[in-house]
Amino acid sequence: MPLARLRPSPLVEQAAQRLRDQIADGSWPVGTKLPGETTLAKELGVGRSTVREALRALAGAGLVQARQGAGVFVIAAEPDEDWPARLRRASVADVYEIRMMLEVRAAELAAERRTGADLTALDTALAARDAAFAGPSTEAFIDADIALHTAVVGAAHNPVLADLFAEFVPVLRDGLLDLAALVDVRASDTAHGRAAHAALVDAVRAGDPAAAGEIIKTELAQTLRALLQSG
Repeated sequence: MPLARLRPSPLVEQAAQRLRDQIADGSWPVGTKLPGETTLAKELGVGRSTVREALRALAGAGLVQARQGAGVFVIAAEPDEDWPARLRRASVADVYEIRMMLEVRAAELAAERRTGADLTALDTALAARDAAFAGPSTEAFIDADIALHTAVVGAAHNPVLADLFAEFVPVLRDGLLDLAALVDVRASDTAHGRAAHAALVDAVRAGDPAAAGEIIKTELAQTLRALLQSG
C-alpha cells in the first residue's frame, strides 16, 4: 500500500508514526519483511537516514527486528509499554493491591532497619499528616498521607523498593483524589485512621516487624475496600 508523503518536520517522528500505523492496521502483519530503506524513503518522501532512525525507534519499541543479511521484520503489532505507562493504564484497585504487597514488606523492613534519622522523619511526617487532617484542604491531606507512607518505605533502606513505590505514587494520588470526589476521605479517616498511623510509627520505633506489617495491611485494606465500593 503506497504511503502518503509526509510534512517536512519532524521527519523521524512522523516516519516512525506512519510505520507504526501501517503495522497496527495490518498492512504489515507480524512476520512480514518490510520494504528496504530506499523503497520506504521514496514512499514516505524522506531520506534514507530518516527511515533508518524511524526503524531504530520501532525496534526500540519492540515492533520490528533487523535480521543480519535478511532485512527488517515485523515482530509485534503493538509497542512495548514502559512501566509508568502500564501503571497509568491500570485500574487504581489493581495498583492498590500491589501497593499493599510492597508496603507491608516495607513496614516490616522499616521496623528492622530504621535509624534515628528515619524515626525523626516519621515523626515529622506523622505530625504533618495530623495537621493536614485538621486543615481545609483534602488534597493537602492526601499528599501528607502519601508522604508518611513514603517515609515508611524509605526507612526500609531498600532502594529498589523505594523506586518501585515512587512509580506508584502518581497513580495512587490520582485514585485517592478521585475517591475524595465521592466521599470525605478525612471524615472516613476519623480518629481510628489517625491512631492506626500513629501505631504504625510506634511499631517501627519499637522494632516490631509483625505489628508494623499488620497495621499497614489493615489500614490499606480499608482504603482498598473504599476504592472498590466507589467504583
